[in-house]
Amino acid sequence: MSDYWIVSVSDRAYGPYTTEQMESFAAEGRLAASSLIARAGETSFRSAGEEAQFSKLFQPSKMVSIAREETLQPDEPAAVQKFGRSDADGKSGERARFVIIADMKSRSIQGVEEEIHKMGSAYPLLPQVWLLMSELSVNSIRNLLTPQLGKLDMLFVLDATHDKAAWFNFGPEADTRIRKLWIKEQPISRQSA
Repeated sequence: MSDYWIVSVSDRAYGPYTTEQMESFAAEGRLAASSLIARAGETSFRSAGEEAQFSKLFQPSKMVSIAREETLQPDEPAAVQKFGRSDADGKSGERARFVIIADMKSRSIQGVEEEIHKMGSAYPLLPQVWLLMSELSVNSIRNLLTPQLGKLDMLFVLDATHDKAAWFNFGPEADTRIRKLWIKEQPISRQSA
């Protein structure tokens, strides 16, 4: 059995990804129970929730704890990790500030721009860069913009209010590097004598 997986999105295949990457994608909300997956080398796709290896990841009571367990590095405190969802994401009604960066190579920017303006108050800062004020979570914004992207297009969404990020189509190596750069050193607290 292969430990590598292919994900099908809008009739396009992405991957291969390791089992650990797939678990991480599920924890971040980038892989859903309904996402179509296949083992590397297979041509028959099935929903991720049907795959015994991943079905436990989509049980609602375990989503938050799995996200925390799977995405933290062994010696990192929980406060350092900023990826994935929290219980409050998208539910608090709190407005947040976002920076959205798109690298459009295969489709028109118009669809992305129209979708961004539906999400809240937006301003085109530079070509393919927007500032946005919205009540949505960083993952929701990424998920709403992804259908507007083509096979070669890339997207990075930064939640400046909550210090979170979400992205699409960067590939496994870039994904790993982004995660490593994003993690911040915790300030050393001074002990009172």
